[in-house]
Order: sequence, then C-alpha cells, then structure tokens
Amino acid sequence: MQTLTPHVYWAQRHGEIYLRVEITDAQNLTIGVEENILHFKGQGHGAKLQKKVKPEVKHKSTQRQVNITVKKQEHVWWDRLTKQEKKPLFLAPDFDRWLDESDAEMELREKEEKINKVSIESRVRKDPFLGLKKGFLFMYNLVQFLGYSWIFVNMTVRLFILGQDSFYDTFHTIADVMYFCQMLAIMEVINPAVGLVKTGVTPAFIQVMGRNFILFVIFGTLEDMQNKPVVFFVFYLWSMIEIFRYPFYMLACIDTEWKLLTWLRYTIWIPLYPLGVLAEAVAVIQSIPIFNETKLLSIPLPKAIGMSISFSYILQLYLVIMFLGLFINFRHLFKQRSRRFRTKKRKAN
Repeated sequence: MQTLTPHVYWAQRHGEIYLRVEITDAQNLTIGVEENILHFKGQGHGAKLQKKVKPEVKHKSTQRQVNITVKKQEHVWWDRLTKQEKKPLFLAPDFDRWLDESDAEMELREKEEKINKVSIESRVRKDPFLGLKKGFLFMYNLVQFLGYSWIFVNMTVRLFILGQDSFYDTFHTIADVMYFCQMLAIMEVINPAVGLVKTGVTPAFIQVMGRNFILFVIFGTLEDMQNKPVVFFVFYLWSMIEIFRYPFYMLACIDTEWKLLTWLRYTIWIPLYPLGVLAEAVAVIQSIPIFNETKLLSIPLPKAIGMSISFSYILQLYLVIMFLGLFINFRHLFKQRSRRFRTKKRKAN
C-alpha cells in the first residue's frame, strides 16, 4: 500500500478548529470487495494538538477533500495548531476561513446580535394593523409635503416675479392652504398620544399649538396684520422646514432612507427653527398695539369695576412661553439629532 502525506489546511474560531485534508493525490489505494460490498479503508496519524479538544468530531467528505470540525475544550484562541513549535511541512493556514482573533470576536458578536434580534422579534407580538398604520402615516406625510411644497414654490416664484411687493399680499394668496396644513398638523399631537408614532407628545403640542395661535389668532383675527411683511417670513420659514421633514417621515414609512435628506432633516432646522420663532415673536409684538386699540379679545371684568383686561397682556405672557417652548423643543430636537447620527455611526463601524 502506498503511503501518502496529504496537505492539511486549518483555521480556528474561539470554540472550534477547522481542518481541510486534501486527498486528490490518493490514487493508488487498496480497494477490496467483500460480500458484494465495496470497502475503502484509510488511516492517518498527525501531530499532537496544542490544547485539549472534545472527543466528538464532525466530518464531511468529498472526492477531493475531507472537512473536519473539532470543538475545543476551552473557548480560547490558540497561538498555533500543534504542540510542537515547528510547523509540520504538510500543514498550512486555510485562508478561505482564516480570521484574526479580533475579526473572530466581531463575527461572534454579530452572530449573537442576530440571535438576540431574532429572539426578541419572535417574542414581540406582531401588530396585525401595522400595514394600515404605515399606510395612513405615509399618506398623511405625503399630503403635508405636497401642501407645504405648494406654499414654498408659490412664495418663491412670486418673490422672483414681484420682489418686495409679494410681501404684502402673502396672507391672501397662501392662507387657505396654510390653514389646511396647520389644521391637519393637529394629527401630530394625536398620533403620539394614541401610540401611532413613538415620539413625545409635549414637543409636538408646543409646535403645533404655537403655530396655530400665530396663524388663527394673530393673523386670522387682525386684518391689519394680514398685509404686513412679517407674514411672508413666518410662512416661508415654516414651509422651508417642512419640505424636508415630511418626505423624511414619508420614506421612513416604507423603510427607505436617503442620506442627504436625513442630513437635511436633522440639520436645516438648526438655523431655521430659531428664525421662525423670532419671526413669530415679531408678529406678536406688532399685534399688541392693534389689540390694545381695538379691544379685540379683551376679557371684560364686572361692571362695578368698569374695566377689561386687554388681550395684549396675554400676548406678553405668550412671548415668554414662546421662548420657553423654543428652549424645550430645541433641546428635544438636538437629542433626536445626536441619537440619530450616533446610531448611524455605530452601525457603520
């Protein structure tokens, strides 16, 4: 019988040793037939392994090679395969499966994360109405995006054509669509309140109610305010923020992300949101003399006193609340931004 020394290739993980024995040169072997059964018998002897392994051995044979998997007694990284420092001539690394220790640890962590994710998903009860909810949110964000896009484009075109003259009739041109969008925006308070989206109710309430106060009370009840340039700046800043926010949420409903849009959604509000609040504050300040003069929305006191509380006092209090709301929302949005980009960075690594 011819004695052959096949090539052996090896690789490892923390808990296993992988061996690949090449047998392509094994041609002149003794083959016999006994009781109409073809018998093939082989025997090998190799070098002693560096550390202890479990007796159970898994193997799979093909016409060209034998793949062997041996489990280690301890989950440790071996410096070499054999106990002897000098590597046998027939032994070489299996570069198809070779990993460094750090790469093997990363592979192990990824497997554990995948197992944990599958385990969590199997325990979490699937929502039978998830598709319906996503469809509703997609349509809501699409309608809002179209509405604010119309406002933004309309105002931009009028600005280029009419110049500063477009400042003075903004309300009469845009107000109907803005009324619609801002009334619909009340859903952004209802959605988190009923658990449809996982965001805070308070920040959404502050923004939506604040905008509606400016739109319906300051601009809507005072005709003298409707022709002022501040209306243009308030509406323009609102629409500039929303034409990036709503498509971001719209794509999130279908598990799609555009990196540029994500960056714009979490970045462009940093200059625009304070400017919007500043424009709203200017509108409130400009409306105070008008409310004082017209006594509109003033609170009457008993006839014995013969006085009324001017609505302007409420507006002055509202200015304080407005900048407090700016602080609360700014802090909330910055946390959202930091969390978002921290998560993306961790996934990238």
